[in-house]
Amino acid sequence: MSLWMSLLNNVAVSVFGSVLAASFCDALDRRKNRIIFWICIALIPIAQGIIYYVWEDGFLRQIYPLLVHVPLILLLCGLTGKLLWPFFSVMAAYLCCQLRRWLALLTVEILGGGALMLDAVELLITLPLLFGLLHFMTPAVRYISCYSRKMQCQFGVIPVLYYVFDYLTRVYTDLLSSGAPVVVEFMPFICCGAYLVFLLYNFTKGQEENRMREIQKSLDMQVAQSMREITALRESQNLASRYRHDLRHHLQYLYACLENHQIQKAEDYISDICNELEQQKVIQYCENEAANLILSSFAGRAEAEGIVMKVEGGMKAKAVISDADLCVLLSNALENAIHACREVQKEGKEARIEVQIYEKQQQVFLQIKNSCAGAPIFENGVPVSKKKGHGIGTRSICAIVERYGGVYTFSLEKEYFVLRLNLSEKNVDSVHFTAV
Repeated sequence: MSLWMSLLNNVAVSVFGSVLAASFCDALDRRKNRIIFWICIALIPIAQGIIYYVWEDGFLRQIYPLLVHVPLILLLCGLTGKLLWPFFSVMAAYLCCQLRRWLALLTVEILGGGALMLDAVELLITLPLLFGLLHFMTPAVRYISCYSRKMQCQFGVIPVLYYVFDYLTRVYTDLLSSGAPVVVEFMPFICCGAYLVFLLYNFTKGQEENRMREIQKSLDMQVAQSMREITALRESQNLASRYRHDLRHHLQYLYACLENHQIQKAEDYISDICNELEQQKVIQYCENEAANLILSSFAGRAEAEGIVMKVEGGMKAKAVISDADLCVLLSNALENAIHACREVQKEGKEARIEVQIYEKQQQVFLQIKNSCAGAPIFENGVPVSKKKGHGIGTRSICAIVERYGGVYTFSLEKEYFVLRLNLSEKNVDSVHFTAV
């Protein structure tokens, strides 16, 4: 009875670990995979029984990795097409088998009993524990498989260390049962080391998140400021429209002044009206209102600072890019261009900005050329600045273009710095963000 219970328990733990490992890999998502998996799993107990019958239990334990774990890893690699993750999944499943073993030992310790009782309890808790792990732990483990290999290795280091420790101290030697302090204290040492690494990792991660929050806050401020500028320019445009609408009243007033020979008063009135209209002027570069307002605003700033700005526009009224993203994109690019032109003016040279923006086949193309004093520093094709607070606008441009599935290039052509980019609507993500 004890022999058959032990054999049945060995089969149960083999199925327990195999199903758990396959679930961690998401290898049973297709019917074909499930058939192949269960055929292979059925062959393993048969092979175990033959080896147990011909040789003995001790030999079976020693070759267990070659008989079960290695074939299982190869099987999962074939079913999933992955190389590293099936290995970590098998190691993690092996570690979870320890839960089953320890819960049974605790039960026997409380209720009493021998080896037969231990095997029986392990069999009883196999299915409830398996279903619990599949329901609660499998989604979390599968989620890690989507991360980089570095993250996967961080997940797998503890299961691998436990696997090696268990076989070296319990199966191939009796170091653990001998009570050698260095062996007994090894797993507590691993737990302590893992805890310290966890603290360092979370500290670094926290610093990175704080930096990202600062960048996001800065970008949010940029968006808010740009949207306020758009609102102000839109109000100015409406005011100019009202002035044009009220032209009849202005003409009536001027006619009255001329009729009463108040020439100077009429001239002053005309001058005032012209100045007000000039201040509220929004140049029509293209059909898109947001682009017009932003380009007009920066054209006015450039003119006020003595910078020659030439704009060629061809965007549709409804662009493939949202007004908020377009605002951030153009504002940051033109702000950088004006800043570079100021440095050129300090050297007594003429500063120029040339803007080309148009839309074709659901894609937006933008090119901005501006005078540049000195060669900028590039890292991975992106200009960087060592000054504190600088470079956020460039990262914002890159983030928006990448989110729309577009491409961007920064280059230096003679004395001009050139930004070129294109983006399309079909590749935009569903989640809206502006930070890198």
